[in-house]
Formats: sequence, structure tokens, C-alpha cells
Amino acid sequence: MAETTRVTPDLFKGIALFTPGGDLVYCLERNKLIHWHSQLCQVLQDVLRLPEPPHFLVPGYTATVDRWYCTREKKVKTAAEVYPAVRRYEPLLNVIFGVQYVTWSTASWQEEACNPIVIETYRSEFPQLWENHDLLVRLDDRWEREFKRKFHSIESETVEEVTTNKGYILRLFVSGNNLTTRQTLKKIHNLLETQLSAPYTLKVIDISKHPELAETHQVSATPTLVRVCPQPMRRIIGELNDLSRVLQLITGN
Repeated sequence: MAETTRVTPDLFKGIALFTPGGDLVYCLERNKLIHWHSQLCQVLQDVLRLPEPPHFLVPGYTATVDRWYCTREKKVKTAAEVYPAVRRYEPLLNVIFGVQYVTWSTASWQEEACNPIVIETYRSEFPQLWENHDLLVRLDDRWEREFKRKFHSIESETVEEVTTNKGYILRLFVSGNNLTTRQTLKKIHNLLETQLSAPYTLKVIDISKHPELAETHQVSATPTLVRVCPQPMRRIIGELNDLSRVLQLITGN
């Protein structure tokens, strides 16, 4: 009796990031572990020589695919979502992700982030994004190695900084320069100046401007205070009014 081989469809997550001019970078990840949005923006920065990663494209110029095995229904399912600004590229998306028979749903349009008038304000700083370079780039091993090299370089600098200062390295993640942010920063700065005997470095990171750093440090809410060094890494998420708890986080083992 002949042996029957069952062919199982690939399970993966994928994301495509377009430019207003029609260029495309994308990835197809079977391990589902990559922070694609920030990395695809970095690819665009490198290829088009942009002054910084164009994170402002993410809310409105992306399409995503997720193919997974549903244990409840015992079958492979596929979900595909595309933003209105790039819906016209569905035939291309079908080809690069191999999902010709999938119905693409339309992602919710976010007025504050996707408004064409808002996007247009970036044209003077990023004119390359409005040009068409016939660019079709897949995030592959070469790009992964480059990102890992950059990450390890940052980590090495952090270790060297700690070795030199023999103190604390802290990251305060906030969202926007508003009254709450200023009050939080004032409290933390006063605490560090009056209660720490060892030197410290405090870096304030606005996740609205640097979402890639929020992904790197797995920050999903603000404010978040992270003790990067000494190890182990520790964090407080949410309101930082309990200063004794904050101090314990910073100085505790």
C-alpha cells in the first residue's frame, strides 16, 4: 500500500510597508518573532538614505497577513488586512504572500495618523518616499544580520557605560511632551538627585517619536521606568507616584 504524504500549508505572519510613491518592503516570517514595523522602516531608511526611519507610514501604509492553525476548528486559517491607502496593491500582495484566494479586509482608518494632509507634511523632509524607484525588497537574512549587529553594538555601549560609571542606567518611556510627562520627569529627576549615592544615566524616550525603542524594550504603556543596568533588568509600568517603590526598583537586587 502506497504511503500518502499530507501537504501542510506554510504557517506564517507577514507585513508589507509601502511608500506614497509605490515602493515596497516586506517580510514573511514563519517564527513570528520579528518586530517588523520598525525593521521595515529601517530598511527604507537604509535603501533610500532617509534622515530617519519613516515610522509615520506604519499606521496607514501597511498590509498584514497571518496564516495559523486553528486548534478549535482543526484547520489552517488565513487573515489578511490592508489599509485603504494601499488597497490598490492587492494583486501584488497576493503574489508576494502567496494568498491568491484570500479576501482582504480593510483596516480601520485612523484620522489623526492617516490623514493625507498630515502625511503630506513629511514630504519636504522625506521627498524620496514620494518618488517611485520600482523598489521591491524582502527583509531577509542580510538585513537580519545588520539589525542584530546594530543591537549588539548598542548593548556593548551600555555595558561599557556601566563599567565606566559603576552606577545605574535608566530609561523613562513617555508619550508626548505634555503636563503629565513633565511632572513625571520632575519627580523622577528629584528622586535620583536626592536619594541615589551612585552616579546614574537617565534617558527619556518619547515612544511617539521612537516606537522602535519601545519595541526593543517591550514597552506597551507609558510612563514606564526601566532599569537597564545593573542586571537584572527591572521596570515599573504606569503611574510613578509611589517614589519609595520607584527607588526600590532602582536600587534593589
